[in-house]
Amino acid sequence: MDAVDTTMEKLRAQCLSRGASGIQGVARFFRRLDRDGSHSLDVGELQRGLAELGLVLDAAETEGVCRRWDRDGSGTLDLEEFLRALRPPMSQAREAVIAAAFAKLDRSGDGVVTMDDLRGVYSGRAHPKVRSGEWTEEQVLRRFLDNFDSSEKDGQVTLAEFQDYYSGVSASMDTDEEFVAMMTSAWRL
Repeated sequence: MDAVDTTMEKLRAQCLSRGASGIQGVARFFRRLDRDGSHSLDVGELQRGLAELGLVLDAAETEGVCRRWDRDGSGTLDLEEFLRALRPPMSQAREAVIAAAFAKLDRSGDGVVTMDDLRGVYSGRAHPKVRSGEWTEEQVLRRFLDNFDSSEKDGQVTLAEFQDYYSGVSASMDTDEEFVAMMTSAWRL
């Protein structure tokens, strides 16, 4: 294991110590650091961000992490690739059941779950806030979708965002059987 791998393991452990939403929360945090919307971070942004998370790296470690995920030679790391690398590895069984749940939601089959996709799978009419008149069915479905969406809340959830959400849940469950049973039951697969 090289120095960058060791650094990533430390960061991953910190994410997982935050519970089921750890990876998703860190992903949100780093996306907020991307102030210019370039989907990349330079060495300084990464170092400041990691320090805010409590992981202090020296300049060489931070540069090593940036170099590892610098896809275009610009001196910045590709944020989505970096976040994907943060996710703890999952077994094929876990990845398959997450993909099956995503496919159930993605009625259009275009790789993105939208409100239109949700309407074809779920109804919010029985939600207590809809029944009381406080919310519309549309609001219930949007809040449901927002659980899986990145910090941008664009009303579209990709498989990567869905995996980010479930990577934290997966890390909190000891066995594949337990995780697969939970997903199968929750999504009625």
